[in-house]
Amino acid sequence: MHGRSLYFTGRETVELRSRRVDPTREEVVIETSVSAISAGTELLMYRGEAPSDLPADETLDALDGDLSYPLRYGYAAVGDVVETGTAVDDDWLGQTALAFNPHETRFTATPSALVPVPDDLTPTEMTLYPPAETATTLILDGRPRIGERVVVFGAGVIGLCTVAQLSSFPLSELVVVEPLADRREQALTLGADDAVTPDAFSPARWSDAAGAAGADLVYELSGQPDALDDAVDAAGYDGRVVVGSWYGTKSTTLDLGRDFHRDRVSVVSSQVSTLDPEVRGRWTRERRSEAALDGLATLPADLLITHRIPIEEAAKAYRLIDQRRDGALQVLFEYP
Repeated sequence: MHGRSLYFTGRETVELRSRRVDPTREEVVIETSVSAISAGTELLMYRGEAPSDLPADETLDALDGDLSYPLRYGYAAVGDVVETGTAVDDDWLGQTALAFNPHETRFTATPSALVPVPDDLTPTEMTLYPPAETATTLILDGRPRIGERVVVFGAGVIGLCTVAQLSSFPLSELVVVEPLADRREQALTLGADDAVTPDAFSPARWSDAAGAAGADLVYELSGQPDALDDAVDAAGYDGRVVVGSWYGTKSTTLDLGRDFHRDRVSVVSSQVSTLDPEVRGRWTRERRSEAALDGLATLPADLLITHRIPIEEAAKAYRLIDQRRDGALQVLFEYP
C-alpha cells in the first residue's frame, strides 16, 4: 500500500513523494480528507529557519527524526479509518479522527494517538483542534486572574484562539497588538476590547490605572523575535510574560537593563507538548484535551479558515502564507 507525503526538500521548496504505508497489527490506516498548515512552525521549515539538528517532536510518534531536509512535518490531519490491524478493535473502522501527523494522503497510527472527531464538529472544524489545545495550554501557563490587564502580541491562528478563550475571563482589559488590519478586526470579533498596531501600542495607557501600571499578563505569539522586547516592556511590576512563539534559528536582542530587573518581570516559555509541572497535580493531557474540545465547539471556524487548497498545489499554499497575501490565516490542504 502506498500514499503520498508532503516533504520540505530545501529552502522554499516542497514536493509530494510516494511513500509506503505498512500498518502493523496494532495500527489503523487513515485516509486523509483535510489537514491544516501550522503557519508559524511550518514557515520555519519552509524558510530554512528551523534548527536542523533539533528533534522534530519527541512526544509524537509521527514526527520522528530531526528537522533537516528532506523532512515531513505537520500535526493536524483529519481523515477516516479505512483499515484496522488484527489487534485493533473493529469499532475503529469508519471512524473520523484527527492525528498529529504530517500532510499525507494515507498514513498509519495507533488508536491511542488519535482524537476522534466529536459529533458536533465537522472534519474541517476539527483541524483547529491543535491551535485550540495550544491556546488552552497558554491559558494554563499564564493563569489570568479576575480584573487583570492582558496583552496578546500576534493575531495569527494561535493568537486568535487564545483571545477567544481569554474573552470568557472577567478581565479588566484584553488588548491585541497586530500589524495587519484584517486580523485586528478578527480579534475584536472574538472578544478583544481593543486591537492596535505595534506602533500605536504603549503600556503607558495604564499609567493612571488603579494599582500598578503596565499589563499584568502578556502573551508573545507573533513569531517575531523583535516583539519579545515589546512584550517585556508592556509588563508592569511583577508582570508575567508567556512566550508561545517559536523563533527557530532567528535571534533577537532584549533590553534588560532598564525596567525589567527592578520590575521583577517573569518570562516563561509555553509549549503544548508538555504540561507545566505546577498544574500536573490536577491536569492531565486528557483533561486538557476535553477543555480544548469545549473551546473548539464555540470557536467560529469560518472566521479563522480562509483558504482551502488541493494538496497537489502545496507550493502555492506556502507562498501564500509566506507572503501574507489575500488575508491568509488558517490555510487547509484538501485531499482527493
